[in-house]
Amino acid sequence: MSLSLFDLSGKRALITGSSQGIGLALAQGMAAAGAQVVLNGRDTAKLDAATQTIDGAVALAFDVTDAKAVRAAIDGFEAHHGPIDILVNNAGMQHRAELQDFPADAFEALLQTNIASVFHVGQAVARHMIGRGAGKIINIASVQSALARPTIAPYTATKGAVSNLTKGMATDWAKYGLNCNAIAPGYFLTPLNKALSDDPDFNSWLENRVPAGRWGNVDELVGAAIYLGSAASSFVNGHTLFVDGGITVSL
Repeated sequence: MSLSLFDLSGKRALITGSSQGIGLALAQGMAAAGAQVVLNGRDTAKLDAATQTIDGAVALAFDVTDAKAVRAAIDGFEAHHGPIDILVNNAGMQHRAELQDFPADAFEALLQTNIASVFHVGQAVARHMIGRGAGKIINIASVQSALARPTIAPYTATKGAVSNLTKGMATDWAKYGLNCNAIAPGYFLTPLNKALSDDPDFNSWLENRVPAGRWGNVDELVGAAIYLGSAASSFVNGHTLFVDGGITVSL
């Protein structure tokens, strides 16, 4: 198979929540594969600093939970800069608490950031992709799309919803030439997981629980993103690709 199938040259990729962590790693990886990347976040200082680390990258600051702001930002960018060929819905948050004590406002924030944003940004970008008859949407799910752990039940619910919304996107939009898939990362060393990676007991549990015996490094997600964003995945739709060191297949 020709490596040209994985070439992203001439494509433009928008990655939400990309000023740090997984989002920034994916942006850097897609840029290395030839794409022009558009970084998104709400903290403009962090966003601008991240943009400076990638040649040719541009920043597009908007709140992914605000439907009107999302639509205005996407429509404005398309009108002034050109098409968004690849969308990576990466923005997300975590909150840990026993379910019986889980704050209602934290639950609502998780719903808005982790799942409503995928709908808002996905819809806004897809409307343009549909008109062109082509586009790639990659939603960032989680091993918690299939598994649960104590203190993160609402997060688990949102990530299960991301996986199912991905199926719905594929079902509605494949006929227009869109490929809509998801990546489900396992346990990766990111700011979102800092509370866990700083805990010696959790680290010991993880090393014994994951068949690979370690945390993932964020650059190990890049290959999956390039695959799902490229011509190599032209007949892949509605799939959630687990990149988790084997944790979801082993008891």
